[in-house]
Amino acid sequence: MAHLLMVESWVGSMSRLLPRAIREGGHEFTFLTRDLHHYLRAAPEGTAHPLLGARNILTADTNDLGEAPATGPGIPDGGLLPYVERLHRSLGFDGVLTSCDYYLPAVARIAEHLGLPGPSYAAVSAACRKDRTREVLAAAGLPGPGYARCADLAEATAAAAELGYPLVLKPVDLCAGMFVRRVDDERQLTEAHRALAGFPVNARGQRREPVVLLEELLDGPEVSVETVSYGGRTRVVGVTDKSIGGAPAFIETGHMFPAALDAEQAAGARETALRAVAALGLDEVVAHTEIKLTRRGPRVVEVNPRPAGNRITELVRHVTGIDLAAACVEVALGREPELTPRDTGLRSAAVGFLVPERAGVLEAIDGRDRLDAEQAELIEVQLAEPGRAVKAAGSNNEYLGHLMAGDPEGPGARARVEDLLAQLCPRMVSL
Repeated sequence: MAHLLMVESWVGSMSRLLPRAIREGGHEFTFLTRDLHHYLRAAPEGTAHPLLGARNILTADTNDLGEAPATGPGIPDGGLLPYVERLHRSLGFDGVLTSCDYYLPAVARIAEHLGLPGPSYAAVSAACRKDRTREVLAAAGLPGPGYARCADLAEATAAAAELGYPLVLKPVDLCAGMFVRRVDDERQLTEAHRALAGFPVNARGQRREPVVLLEELLDGPEVSVETVSYGGRTRVVGVTDKSIGGAPAFIETGHMFPAALDAEQAAGARETALRAVAALGLDEVVAHTEIKLTRRGPRVVEVNPRPAGNRITELVRHVTGIDLAAACVEVALGREPELTPRDTGLRSAAVGFLVPERAGVLEAIDGRDRLDAEQAELIEVQLAEPGRAVKAAGSNNEYLGHLMAGDPEGPGARARVEDLLAQLCPRMVSL
């Protein structure tokens, strides 16, 4: 039995998948957070809270790696590194991990500090900063969009005039599509830049970098490549497709695994992801690389040094039997994960998200009762309950639920999910 240190987590699906993988692997974990209430106020629906399975639940300032003074009652003196070093001496950790993007660099630094397995801090930091990723990939010769890193609106306006519209404006250090916007002219650029500037601190209390990334708008379908790196070798588990909506935002409305691609497209996506992971120097990591299949060839959107979110890991598991959450645990322990596919009876699996188009209080989801007749074909159903306050979706954080279905014959899972989602209609009461 191994003992892992888990530093923060998401509140969504990975908060359940990662503890489950630890438990099913015969291991245990200590959970470390700066704000326990962040998790307790959002227990997963219909399940025991995943933190109940922790061996220990401890509090420390997970945003401070250095030697800053204590920041609140019950917070230990000193920075996070000295604190986890003392914990390691008394509790003994075999690995350290997180499912939250904002703590991936901190976890890599802790692993290096304690001499535990894991990807290098430099590689993870570069992957988690979208501007630095662009620089590394360009230096390695991977073709990408034209881009500019802009310190302020004046720089962004000048860069946009040089790059040419349409463009995509991105924060360099947020996730889930937050504040990523298509801009077609200077007015839209100004609006998008000001909206992002009004969000100086992320949801975990970390001060954001004020710079923005402007990128050429890439054409073509988007896919993600799920990989596992261990011992200097990266293996491709598969390619997932992605549907996008909510313009001018880029909201993920659904995924299917495996992506319905021809052999040339699939090979191009796989090779591009492998080159990107290698260029960043990522190893001992499960990665999720997003790629646009443009007319000029595959182009990297971003490289995420953690398992895919939005239920993609479950799509992979239902089709191949490969558990990427378990693989994440194994590489964090310095072990080669089991990645042999097995026949699950499904040839494709898809998930679709119910995306709110306007704000209000959810009164009901019309058509919900029709799903009862389709239960045999559905793998997962999760829908918001009436009474929930809703805002119009601007990122992947505002879903009203999801449906997941599979196809035992071929790539028909996406069509099935889309057909069922089309029968659902959220009914709102104005605030």
